[in-house]
Amino acid sequence: MSLLGSNDAHLHLIEKRFDSSFTVRGHTITIKGEAEEIDLLERVFKELQFVLSRNGSLSPNDVNTVLDLVIDMSPAVKGTAQLQEAGEVVILFTKNSIIKAKTPTQRTYLDSAQRNDIIFAIGPAGTGKTYLAVAMAVASLKNNEVSKIVLARPAVEAGESLGFLPGDMAAKVDPYLRPLYDALDDMLPSEKLKTYLERRIIEIVPLAYMRGRTLHNAFVILDEAQNATATQMKMFLTRLGNNSKAIVTGDITQIDLPYNATSGLVQIQDVLKEIEGIEFVYFNKNDVVRHRLVREIIDAYGKYGEKENGKK
Repeated sequence: MSLLGSNDAHLHLIEKRFDSSFTVRGHTITIKGEAEEIDLLERVFKELQFVLSRNGSLSPNDVNTVLDLVIDMSPAVKGTAQLQEAGEVVILFTKNSIIKAKTPTQRTYLDSAQRNDIIFAIGPAGTGKTYLAVAMAVASLKNNEVSKIVLARPAVEAGESLGFLPGDMAAKVDPYLRPLYDALDDMLPSEKLKTYLERRIIEIVPLAYMRGRTLHNAFVILDEAQNATATQMKMFLTRLGNNSKAIVTGDITQIDLPYNATSGLVQIQDVLKEIEGIEFVYFNKNDVVRHRLVREIIDAYGKYGEKENGKK
């Protein structure tokens, strides 16, 4: 039962991916199908047995991870066992790559998201805060843990007025939401992403559009949260309904709000620091996974800021 899941739930996940037929009698699984497919299925069950013996249990996410690995990945990737032995934390398999936690803080981030319903990820650009959050959301949707994804961003002007941009309101706010579209483009086939957006299974909206909503069974992400006011932050966090999870990401060194406005991300660290089920994960320059120069640029700006503060 541990292998096949309650009411054969794990077996049903496997059946959806293959044309072969399965018969279970006691401790024996009989598979009928093409020889090549049966070889793949043998690998699937061996990998699942390995994960079960290692972790003591199997989740739907484990089953889908193994299926993705065996079916979709290149021959260079030999199995879940190798990834786990190497200490890799895989979040999502895409057609062309593996999205995984690469630094200790990123692994802490993933672990925190599994244990808590609200997570704040705070740190500099390039540390994977938003990208990994979107990957976790897509994985949850894929594993039927949630029924929709909602991605929000404050449409805060940074040097260029919305009123001067061409087009209607949708066209004006699109540039602010583009990084979220880019992340999804990496993780989902274009046709599937288009379908999800049309059916509103995935929504990408300006933060202001969240007011008045209650989101049940959803994975909700607030990106660039340093540009949310204290009032907006409270509004966003109170949108959560049953079986929902929220990840809030931001960089408190890049606040674009007017000087007299309080950043909700700065304030919230004091407001919610003692509530169980909410966790803060802090990234630093050592977690930067973009071009090597990004880390040096962040470090240089940090040193410059310290020097300027020392003069005052």
